[in-house]
Amino acid sequence: MTMRPIAGLAMTAITSGVAHAVPATSTFYVQMTVIGACMVSAAPLDIDLGSVAARTGTVNYSGSTTIGVNCSKKTPFFIGLAPSNGNTSGRGTMGGATTGNTNKVPYRLYSNAALTQTWGNKATSTHRGNGVAGTGKGMAAAQALSFSAYAQVTTVNFRSDAYADTVTVNVHY
Repeated sequence: MTMRPIAGLAMTAITSGVAHAVPATSTFYVQMTVIGACMVSAAPLDIDLGSVAARTGTVNYSGSTTIGVNCSKKTPFFIGLAPSNGNTSGRGTMGGATTGNTNKVPYRLYSNAALTQTWGNKATSTHRGNGVAGTGKGMAAAQALSFSAYAQVTTVNFRSDAYADTVTVNVHY
């Protein structure tokens, strides 16, 4: 009969030893890489130079629009403007809407109201070229950076018609 209490005592010692065992551990990381990103607000973006009377000689019709750019924080970027004719020096041509009208109204793009800084499409991801430079402040709408773009027409001796062109805004980062 004295054997039973000893067996019970032995079981208690084994059980209490398991309860105090040191757990096995390991670690892992939670990680990610945030890649720079940019987006351009496109509305309203049109430059409307209005209705003008055809005439000879030099004229000066200009208008502007605002381009909004969001880029991730501290991301450098460069903006180029590309008329549909592929010119990289900020010189575009507007085509007429009437079938058979081959007239092209030339215009030039600028980055300043004085119309002295041509805005072209030679910017790259590492160089401003003849574009405009900026540094991102974040992707929220309130963090957008605004850039004014200007278009100028200096001659209107063309067939009467509605003329237009598409300019692509390229943001390189």
